[in-house]
Amino acid sequence: MTKIGIREVVLDTETTGLRPRDGDRIIEIGIVELINHLPTGKIYHKYINPQRDIPEESTRVHGITAEMVKDAPLFVHVVEEFLDFIQDSPMIIHNASFDMGFLNAELDRLCRPLLPAARAIDTLKIARKKFPGSPASLDALCRRFNIDLSIREKHSAWVDAELLAKVYLELIGGRQVSFQFQEDENVDVGIAEVSDILNLQKSFRPSRQYKLTDAEKENHQEFIKSLKNSLWGA
Repeated sequence: MTKIGIREVVLDTETTGLRPRDGDRIIEIGIVELINHLPTGKIYHKYINPQRDIPEESTRVHGITAEMVKDAPLFVHVVEEFLDFIQDSPMIIHNASFDMGFLNAELDRLCRPLLPAARAIDTLKIARKKFPGSPASLDALCRRFNIDLSIREKHSAWVDAELLAKVYLELIGGRQVSFQFQEDENVDVGIAEVSDILNLQKSFRPSRQYKLTDAEKENHQEFIKSLKNSLWGA
């Protein structure tokens, strides 16, 4: 049995297409912070100007148009705050190779160190192992765990990161296990699925405060009010 204090970040991106090697770019990043598998209320959310067009078929998926992000910052302008937010924490991602490929393509353009694949905990792989032969999309997993999908009219990095945080909690053992962490920061954990996470925590350091502007705080609160069964409003 191992004593742990875990910081993780649940991450999702939206992009102009499917292939970073063909010039597709990130247009939205959404991240939810977890401590001991529970949301802290800290989030990171940015729209990003991809410096290229957004194909209509992509817009049909996520609803983001070139007009919507024309005044958004470039990735180079947000890279420091992005890296500061994720720190060296494990990254919970659904279909991690997709998002990691895009993030590393952006970092490579800036001649920055790439994110190691080993940092990603892929919930798609966990779900396929746990429920072999069953659908393992984020929508399918939300339905399996009775997680409300009404807020997900289109793909959104912010919304999908919140939903994935709920799915991840269920995949590693359910709410009854994680709520125990609130009572005692140093608890005994006996969940097999946590073993990979523990290996990534050798360099764990406490969370740094991430400062939001007053405008971002106000926008976030308005967004939370519009969500049903939000993690942050629970």
